[in-house]
Amino acid sequence: MALHLTSEQRLDDGVLERAFTLGDIPGLLWTPAAASAPAPLILLGHPPLGLHRMYPRLVERARRAAADGFAAATVELPGSGERPRWAAVEQARADLRRAVQAGEPVSGEIVDALILPLVDRAVPEWQAALDALLSLPGIGGPVGYSGGVVSIGVRLAAVEPRIAAAGLFAGSFVPRAMFEEARRVTIPLHVLLQWDDEGNDRQAALDLFDAFGSRDKSLHAHMGGHTGVPRSAADSAARFFVRHLR
Repeated sequence: MALHLTSEQRLDDGVLERAFTLGDIPGLLWTPAAASAPAPLILLGHPPLGLHRMYPRLVERARRAAADGFAAATVELPGSGERPRWAAVEQARADLRRAVQAGEPVSGEIVDALILPLVDRAVPEWQAALDALLSLPGIGGPVGYSGGVVSIGVRLAAVEPRIAAAGLFAGSFVPRAMFEEARRVTIPLHVLLQWDDEGNDRQAALDLFDAFGSRDKSLHAHMGGHTGVPRSAADSAARFFVRHLR
């Protein structure tokens, strides 16, 4: 897929923000104000809520990455934002809401229907984006992946050799099939877990961390709910990427 830059603006700290399309997939790219060599790249994962809604948090993460000398980029996930609705996933989301509102356990069938099709479709798109982004002037390796739907990060870390390190947020449902994929992940990992995350199965998150095949992996657990991530967590994640991508 061809990447076409569609707009650009210089943020107040000098970071260059460019919007692009990859085929019909919207995306955003941020590069440091000044760089003497091609910048390492961090792919910014996010939940399927739409780039417009996620923009304030994405640009904050991108600014921090740029301050450390990294480029950062993201793409719209399938079925979210301005992309066409996806009937199967919409049905899975409805089933999830129904189970949660009824106080019922979220079944493995619902989790599989919600997450696995998204992973299958999103990961090749992230890889196509990586192909295109690394061909741009001023962007080079190594590459990191940060945040997002944790299962997308697991699959990318398992199948994409250009990703050298990953920071994962254990804050989304994990299909059982992903635990086997996690055993194939050997890159350095920094995993964030909110201990009281109301929408997350804590034990599943701990089991997933245990399943990762990486020798260099760390779990950073904080008290609080899904949106109660402390600012210090961003600082420790940033230091992780400086260690492994610089």
